[in-house]
Amino acid sequence: MSKIYNVLIVDDHPIIADAYKSAFEYISAEKKDVTFNIDIVTNCDDAVAHINSVSKSGNLDIVFLDISLPPSSDGKYLSGEDIGVKIKEVIPSCKVIVATTFNDNYRIQVILKSVNPDGFLIKNDINKDELVTSIKTILDNSPYYSKSVLELFRKQSSTDYKLDKIDRQLLYEMSIGTKMKDLPNIIPMSMPGLEKRKKQLKELFKVQDNDDRELILKAKEKGFI
Repeated sequence: MSKIYNVLIVDDHPIIADAYKSAFEYISAEKKDVTFNIDIVTNCDDAVAHINSVSKSGNLDIVFLDISLPPSSDGKYLSGEDIGVKIKEVIPSCKVIVATTFNDNYRIQVILKSVNPDGFLIKNDINKDELVTSIKTILDNSPYYSKSVLELFRKQSSTDYKLDKIDRQLLYEMSIGTKMKDLPNIIPMSMPGLEKRKKQLKELFKVQDNDDRELILKAKEKGFI
């Protein structure tokens, strides 16, 4: 009897999404007892809608997840990272493979802690063999990390960026030009609390206290917005 896996690909680049799909089709052709039902979405809104639709049944086995997605229309999901956290919360049995262009050690550490993915790929490493191997590995209930991720582990810095959802939301709102006085209406925190967070972020990113622009640039450089 054929084993059927329900797969969701979340990526806003059609060529990359097709490469993931082709890898699943290759495995299915190789293993006649394995079938993949594949859906592809290109943004946070459609990803959330799909996850919500299958959350009660739990009919989602594997997700290929891009981190660099535009925020959802309601601003609740700022990137693929938040989608990954949601999947782990509502369908904990689902295997999540993160794929990203970010190769910064600090950013990768944060994603590993927040999403705890079953697989982690740097897109520059990706080819057909890499994709097929990653899928087969997680189907065998083992984690899979691409060579760049493993190399970053070996070079791991003692610096640890402990940014939570509020920190990232603050950075995002600042990056789109939201004024500080308006933030308490968007983020559930008082103005003194938000100012304190911003100060801590500037210390963390080694930015001058009066330089909001450099803070945003550093946060973008590290992949936090």
